[in-house]
Amino acid sequence: MTADRSKTMQDNAQPHSPAADIESSYAWTRLFACLGLMTIGGSGMYTVSIVLPRIQAEFDASRADVSLAYTLSMIGFGLGGVLMGRLADRRGVALPARLGAFFLCLGYIAAGSATSLWQFSLAQGVLIGLLGTSASFAPLIADTSKWFSRRRGIALALVMTGNYLAGAVWSPVLQHYVELYGWRQTYIGMGLFCLISMLPLTLVLRRRAPDVGPGPAPAHSTDARASVALRPVGIAPGTLQLLLCVAGVSCCVAMSMPQVHIVAYCGDLGFGAARGAEMLSLMLAMGIVSRLVSGWISDHIGGLRTLLLGSVLQGVALLMFMFSDGMASLYIISAMFGLFQGGIVPSYALIVRENFAPREAGTRVGTVLMCTLYGMALGGWMSGAIFDYTGSYDAAFLNGTLWNLLNVAIVLFLLSKTRTPRLAPAPIHA
Repeated sequence: MTADRSKTMQDNAQPHSPAADIESSYAWTRLFACLGLMTIGGSGMYTVSIVLPRIQAEFDASRADVSLAYTLSMIGFGLGGVLMGRLADRRGVALPARLGAFFLCLGYIAAGSATSLWQFSLAQGVLIGLLGTSASFAPLIADTSKWFSRRRGIALALVMTGNYLAGAVWSPVLQHYVELYGWRQTYIGMGLFCLISMLPLTLVLRRRAPDVGPGPAPAHSTDARASVALRPVGIAPGTLQLLLCVAGVSCCVAMSMPQVHIVAYCGDLGFGAARGAEMLSLMLAMGIVSRLVSGWISDHIGGLRTLLLGSVLQGVALLMFMFSDGMASLYIISAMFGLFQGGIVPSYALIVRENFAPREAGTRVGTVLMCTLYGMALGGWMSGAIFDYTGSYDAAFLNGTLWNLLNVAIVLFLLSKTRTPRLAPAPIHA
């Protein structure tokens, strides 16, 4: 009896092992809290699109001037991901998540109370984009990656569906309240909702993430094998980061072509904007499926190979758009495009976690994701400029395909640098 009691006291005195939290029930609870935060905070990416006509009418502004508010939001969103990611690396992810909830509330109320277009645009770009929505994206993705090892791919894919869910959920909800109460009251109400709903979710994130290395280390590994396991792509960290950023811009220039212009493309073909909106909705819905499936695949073949698979298939879908002008075929290709491209962006976060230390995850993931956002912004503008110059979207689809080839070339180069450890022969015992 005394021995049993002594053993129990010793067990209770042992410090908690951070590694025990990996893929635990708490890790999954934390993941779904991050999913909720991303779905709510992601509303900041879609509000301008919903209220754009009303803002234009109220401030008697041009469509281009009002669209600048969206551009500033996306620029702030990208830069804020790096800033909030760095803060999460140093202080834990709970602090930027709380700051994000506070600034989203402040930003929505400030934008809803704006008396001029520049005030509205400033609130969108700085308070909502730079300091608000950014905190509910890259930092949460980087943090989630630290709590999973064997199922890291599916975990990242699951949490990143929050970005698509935000568009699917908030677009009809906000549109309903804008028509019922007006855009100002809707903005103010959304700000209060963000603060009230997001702050309780941040309580789940108070525990700091364990620092257990980029990936699961093989048992009984030698130092050389451990080095390969921790950094499988055998190039300098700065070079790898740069190549991932260029790849992120390239693939998202290609990705933006159908996502930004499918509605206008359908209008040019005579199908109407409503059919184009349905194709875009179908594309985003299939993107959710794609993220989950690609997450499962990446757990088996790794981030780089998953990125290569998605990029090649995305290029195939882009080429199919060039040769399709029927409504039924466009519905099918839109669904295929969503299914092919949805897993591309989560692959970047997985590649970063496979090759860099956890303490750098927030900054490095935020930097790469910033480049993917800027790729979307660049591609959307570039496709429109090409259309204005040529009078057709054929050259724009071809341009997207060429950018996609650059992304594929970078991924193939990185795969060629992937190091496979040479296993020493097993010792023979007499």
